[in-house]
Amino acid sequence: MKHTIFAALLASAMLLPLAAQALTTIADAKGMVLYIFDKDVGGKPSCYDACATKWPPYLGKAGETKGEGWTLVDRTDGTKQWAYDGKPMYFFAGDKKAGDATGDGLGGMWHVIKE
Repeated sequence: MKHTIFAALLASAMLLPLAAQALTTIADAKGMVLYIFDKDVGGKPSCYDACATKWPPYLGKAGETKGEGWTLVDRTDGTKQWAYDGKPMYFFAGDKKAGDATGDGLGGMWHVIKE
């Protein structure tokens, strides 16, 4: 009996960090998960055209603010894109509802970002 209780407590403790990690995924105000792209270098977006259709940039407007760590970066088409800690942020067109993170790890270059 003691071993069963200990095993249950240990299993619960091991799940807690996973649940805490899920709570820190960065999303927009609607709960749509945001991603970073490994090919973006020096804080400059590199996903355009067909790439941006599948991975829409998280756009903002000049003068908007979001708080610590958030900045707006210029895109080559003249729009502004939100960046967190210098990393341009994107959505994934395959995510259909708030909290979906189906693009995480795709192509080995797309990743959810966590605070």
